[in-house]
Amino acid sequence: MSWELYRRQLLRTLNSRFIYGRIPLLHAIILLIEMALFARLTSRFNAFYEQRPILTMMVSNAVLGGIADTVAQTITAVRERALRKSNGRLDPREDALAIEIHELDRKNPFTDRELIPESKLLPPPFDFERLTRFMAYGFFMAPVQFRWFKFLERCFPLGKPPRFLPALKRVAFDQLIFAPFGLGCFFTAMTLAEGGGKTEVVNKMRDMYVPTLKANYVLWPAVQVINFRLMPVQFQLPFVSTVGIAWTAFLSLTNASENVHEARRVAHHRRQEIRLP
Repeated sequence: MSWELYRRQLLRTLNSRFIYGRIPLLHAIILLIEMALFARLTSRFNAFYEQRPILTMMVSNAVLGGIADTVAQTITAVRERALRKSNGRLDPREDALAIEIHELDRKNPFTDRELIPESKLLPPPFDFERLTRFMAYGFFMAPVQFRWFKFLERCFPLGKPPRFLPALKRVAFDQLIFAPFGLGCFFTAMTLAEGGGKTEVVNKMRDMYVPTLKANYVLWPAVQVINFRLMPVQFQLPFVSTVGIAWTAFLSLTNASENVHEARRVAHHRRQEIRLP
């Protein structure tokens, strides 16, 4: 048996095991490993930060981005398995967390003899490529965020009390300048990393940018008031990244959902071309 076939069978076997009959075992194992790494970083954060602040931020951001995407993939897997077990009676369009995973069989081209029993009831396999993209994005985006927080600290020093007004100015600058920039970077980087081109970037920005930016303004102004008002500068990015686990999970689900919609548009376009005389 080749290593590739063994690897696929091992992953599919792990994908068939569940905790409490709902949570895929493989997803849980990966999440526990990521949490252990995060706990290790947290326990020695100050020491690491004093030696190499930017690298510490980059690694922390990467791990937290991985945790967020793993949470998002776990949510998707739980909802997708529920859909499959119900024979499609749950309408994915009525469930914001039911993200259809397209081209699943293309990624795992097993023959009937290689598939384990009841494979049609299994959730989508864990997407390690997607996890890598999110961790890489968090890793390389951290220096930009770090420099931005330093810039805000210099421009709007908190000084002596009252500190609310300078903190509010930091929040305003952050949300009016960096938030739109950061979302644009996210959708562009993810689309390019997935193999898309200029057209795909334009389509994703057109469909997802404004709704996601509106969702950003629901959450982040309040979070950043706490961040800039109470957190020392070395803890600002970790605090944002920790709160951002839920936000990044939302972005992961949003990005995956848009990928599905794009695949449907392409498939529909191809079907229309085939029908033409």
